[in-house]
Amino acid sequence: MTERTSALIPLRWSDMDAYGHVNNVQYLRLLEDARIAGFEDWFGPHGSESLLEGGVIVARTEVEYLRPLVYRRAPVQIDMWVSRLGGASFDVGYELRDPAEMGDAVYMRAETTMSAYDFAGERPRRLRDSEREVLRSRLAEPVALRRRR
Repeated sequence: MTERTSALIPLRWSDMDAYGHVNNVQYLRLLEDARIAGFEDWFGPHGSESLLEGGVIVARTEVEYLRPLVYRRAPVQIDMWVSRLGGASFDVGYELRDPAEMGDAVYMRAETTMSAYDFAGERPRRLRDSEREVLRSRLAEPVALRRRR
């Protein structure tokens, strides 16, 4: 199995809902923050090898909330990997964990379909060979979403 990329993402006071839990809408921001950090790690911050430089958009996100996450000052850990690789799109898998908690405490699992995109032409594009090579090196198991078991 390919090693996952982990990002420590801080929570914000405004992420909290009236019950003191991180609001479900905020999980998408947490995933985006992790994805930005992960893509920088995978592709580098700039240059011709950067996926963001070539154009990429979010096409779909599926989230499975497993336990309530209570606001705290310590960051959460989001592990991410490529769970599927296609011609013009790929899926990124995630698990959100509390790095201070021992064991296998997962608060959320998710999967985002990303599409390579030509912004000038306003249409999807094929992944470049260099992008595909990087993504293939991060390819691992599908996300263990309950509906798929």
